[in-house]
Order: sequence, then C-alpha cells, then structure tokens
Amino acid sequence: MSRASLDKQPHDVAAMFDGIARRYDLTNDVISLGQDRRWRSATIRAVDAWPGDVVLDLAAGTGTSSEPFEADGVRVVPCDFSVGMLEVGKARRPDLPFTAGDAMRLPFADASFDAVTISFGLRNVADTTAALAEMLRVTKPGGRLVVCEFSRPTWAPFRTLYTEYLMRALPPVARAVSKEPDAYVYLAESIRQWPDQAGLGRLIRRAGWSEVAYRNLSGGIVALHRAVRPDPPAGDSDPAPGDRTSRT
Repeated sequence: MSRASLDKQPHDVAAMFDGIARRYDLTNDVISLGQDRRWRSATIRAVDAWPGDVVLDLAAGTGTSSEPFEADGVRVVPCDFSVGMLEVGKARRPDLPFTAGDAMRLPFADASFDAVTISFGLRNVADTTAALAEMLRVTKPGGRLVVCEFSRPTWAPFRTLYTEYLMRALPPVARAVSKEPDAYVYLAESIRQWPDQAGLGRLIRRAGWSEVAYRNLSGGIVALHRAVRPDPPAGDSDPAPGDRTSRT
C-alpha cells in the first residue's frame, strides 16, 4: 500500500485508510497508549447532545466515535469517505446509518443537524476552510461544532520529546501492530504540518462559526475546539485575530 501524500488528494487518503481499516482501532489504542478513549469521552461531553438530537459524526471510520451517541439516545449519522472503514463499521454495527461522504461536499441538506463533530479527520481534508464551511451549512442555526484534532504540546521540552516519538517511534510501533507503517509516517508528517490551537481557531472563525473556543487535552497533544453556528446565519465573516479565539 502506498501512503497518501501531504497534497491530501481525497482518493489517495481514502485508499490509505481503506488499507488500514481492519486494524485501525487497535492500532490507535496502542500508539496513543490508550489516550484515544479519554479523547473520545471528552469529545462526547463537548458535543453535549441530548436524546432526540441529530449529530453528524464526520471521519467516523468504523463508528467507534459514534457508538456513545447512539447509546445515549442521540440520532447519530457516521460519515466517512473511506469505503473500507465504513465496511468494517457496518459489519460490526449494522444498526448505525453509515454514510459515504466527502467533508468538502457533504451529501446532506442545509441545517440538517443539531451538532457536527469530527475527530482526527479535519487534518486529512484537502481544503480545511471548505470543509468547515460545509459543516456550517449542514448545521442548524444555534447548532454546535466540535473538532478533536492533534495539536501543539504547550510545554517546550515535552513538545520536543513528542516530535521525536512521532517521527522515530511511531512507524515501528505501527509496523508491529498494523503492518502498514507508511500510513503512520503520513500521520506523523500531517500532525507536524497542522496549525496550532490558535491557528485552527482562526480557520474555524473564517468559515463563519462564532463563539470559537478550545481546550487542551494531554498537555496539548490534542485540542478540542468548539464553535456555534450564528443565528441568524452569518454571511462572509472577516478573519479574526488569534486573541479572539478563547481558551477554556
């Protein structure tokens, strides 16, 4: 399997995830040292969905991130552009409405969802701003966005250690667990090129979202960004300075 390039062409990225789909959840658990479960729980709490709400779970993969919503009586739609991921998820949870879709061209009507969430998938989209604008389109006015994504550790010595782990230790660990280390070399490279917490906050605001805020998880390895679709719907928003993205 050839790994995706940092040009993030949808076909290449989807093919890469197709190739690692069957062992994806196990590999994530191992390389994150189990922290992925904590990050998932924090994301669920941040979405704050109630029974009867309709939530779009983008980059849902095999549906692991969607299952807690369904268990709480929330109507969740797992969506991913990797058919391989969706097939694994559908085989395991045939009751969930897995849907194939590209984050830049979502197959849903305007204002369809009470909340949209995406975990560790926004980084893989070719046009981040276009994807955030699409998420805005399909969210009801007053609805919520929650983005859980890798970010920048806040303590410099730890940041250096973390970078070394990404580039040197992660591929051998992935080779032992998933047999597809090239995909995790791409993972490490994409994390290094991704904006920091404030930078992602600015992108979210430029796409038209309001009340943008974030908080760090695991010392900033991961950041949880939250935002609200304005009511009435916003038009073209002026880019906001970084200090208008609050930290919570």
